[in-house]
Amino acid sequence: MQRGFSLVELSIVLVILGLLTGGILAGQSLIRAAELRSISTDYSRYVTAVSSFRDKYFALPGDFTKATDFWTAADPTPSTCRTTVGTGTATCNGNGNGIIQSFLSGVDEHFRAWQHLANAGLLEGTYTGVTGPAHASEDANAGVNVPRGRIGSTGFGWNWGGSVTGGADTHYFDGDYGNMLHFGGNGAANMYYPAIKPEEQWNIDTKMDDGLPHLGSLRSLKTASTITPGCAATSNIAYDLTASGSICSIIFITGL
Repeated sequence: MQRGFSLVELSIVLVILGLLTGGILAGQSLIRAAELRSISTDYSRYVTAVSSFRDKYFALPGDFTKATDFWTAADPTPSTCRTTVGTGTATCNGNGNGIIQSFLSGVDEHFRAWQHLANAGLLEGTYTGVTGPAHASEDANAGVNVPRGRIGSTGFGWNWGGSVTGGADTHYFDGDYGNMLHFGGNGAANMYYPAIKPEEQWNIDTKMDDGLPHLGSLRSLKTASTITPGCAATSNIAYDLTASGSICSIIFITGL
């Protein structure tokens, strides 16, 4: 004679399943919270590394005009050096104008900056110093030419952006940005790809700055391809905390 489960036994199983599900969800929430905290931690670490580099070499990484004197040249011709991956610590010089310039200037100092920091022992890992493989000239490749973030698995990273004047450039809100750090995704649009939700960026922004996407030292990036009302629409004066999806890409105005 077959015997089925009693109501008590079924209730116990349901309770156990509920506890397991709750534990998994709580664990995922804790993991995500740790990932988000890593953004502010990494930012502070990179700014400290750049400040230490400047104290030691009297220049900014990437912009350093004597880099090849310390670490040899990837190629003796500056125009060729820009696209040359050196052996070991071999690198290229910057132009010394006080700005970690991006692909728009034709020097790619924003990629060499990470290599210079690693060569100086101020940053873990190795970086090619040149644009990402098989992409447009401005491409970042997390873990290859820029540091990998701790959000998600492999797709998000950090990169420098040269000085711009916001408003004149459609990617940025009004203001003089100076040397800035982007946190976002890989791809043909450099670090412009969204990485986190408006609610998550608001949380980081409120802790570190003013909680507004268009003002202060932490801002949203806006581009023609990623203008989203939740994070970086031109008329934004606040984050849309009800918006879903990872639609935000962060800019840190470093003051360096």
